[in-house]
Amino acid sequence: MNFLWFILIGLLSGLIAGKLMHGGGFGWIVNLIVGVAGGVLGGWMFSALGIHTTSIIGSLITSVVGAIVLLWVVGLINRSVKKQ
Repeated sequence: MNFLWFILIGLLSGLIAGKLMHGGGFGWIVNLIVGVAGGVLGGWMFSALGIHTTSIIGSLITSVVGAIVLLWVVGLINRSVKKQ
């Protein structure tokens, strides 16, 4: 059951991060995948900073922050590839 919550929160955070990012992110499918991966990244970043969440809202915030960071990095890579 925890895995299902992890996926659902990741999908929701991908949608939220895509809406918050300039340009709307990279489309629905990529935003959803980035949301799930952002959940992992956000969890790692928050634990490295000593921040621990226990609620669904805290997990969603962690996942959204991770997804935004991941979308930002993917955007930087995408821009550098387009320049070449």
